[in-house]
Amino acid sequence: MFAYLRLEIRRTLRDPGYVISAVAMPVLMYLLFTNIGGDDGQGDWKAQSMIGMAAYGALGAAMNTGTGVAEDKTIGWLRQLRVTPMSSRAVVTGRALNGSVTVLPSIVTVFAAGGLVNGVRMDAWQWAAATLLLWLGSLPFTLLGLGNGYRLTAQSTGVVNVACYLGLAVLGGLWFPIALFPHWLRAVADYTPTHRFAELGVAVTDGGAPGFATVAVLLCWLLAFGSYAVVSYRRSARTAAA
Repeated sequence: MFAYLRLEIRRTLRDPGYVISAVAMPVLMYLLFTNIGGDDGQGDWKAQSMIGMAAYGALGAAMNTGTGVAEDKTIGWLRQLRVTPMSSRAVVTGRALNGSVTVLPSIVTVFAAGGLVNGVRMDAWQWAAATLLLWLGSLPFTLLGLGNGYRLTAQSTGVVNVACYLGLAVLGGLWFPIALFPHWLRAVADYTPTHRFAELGVAVTDGGAPGFATVAVLLCWLLAFGSYAVVSYRRSARTAAA
C-alpha cells in the first residue's frame, strides 16, 4: 500500500490543475479579500480569513483526489488494483492518505501569505497546531471526494465535486463569516463539516483548543463519508465485474 501511496502522491503533485485550483487560487483569493480597500488594521480579520482560505484550499485539494479516482476508473487502473492482494479498505485508505498529504501545500502557502504579506502574527505553537489540525480535519472531505469518484463517471465526478466544494465552502463560512448569515442559515451552518473544519484553526488563533462539539461533528462526518467511500468502491467493483 505504501508503494501505491507514493505513486499517487507524485501523480497528484505533478498535476497543473491541482497546483492552480488547490494552491494558487486560495492564496490569490485570500490576498484579494483581505487587501481590497487598504489596510484598516483589522489583524483579527486577516487571521480568521487566513484560516478560512487555508481550509478552502485544503477542501479543494482533498476533493480533487476523487476526480483522479474517476479518471483512473475510466482508463482501467482500478481494475488493475482489484487483481492485487490489497483489500477494498486498503485501496480507499491509500487514496485517503494521498489526499491528506496533498492538502498540506494548500494550507502552508496560505499561511505563508498571511505571515509574510499580511503580517499575521501568532506564536510558533499556534502556527504548528493550526497546520496540524487543518491537515487532520481535511480527511472527511477526501473521503467524500473518493466516494463520488468511485461511484460516478469522470465527467459527473468533476461536476459533483465542484458543486460540493463550492457549496460546502460558502455554507460553512469559509468565504464569509457565518455571523453575516440569516439566523436560520447560521443554525444549518453549525452542523456543516466545513464550518467545524475551519473552527479547528480559529480556536487555535484565539489561543484555545477546539471544542467538544466541533470534534464530535467532524467525527460523525468522517464516519459517514468514510462509509460512503468504501461502499462506493465496492459498488464500482461489482459494476466492473458485471
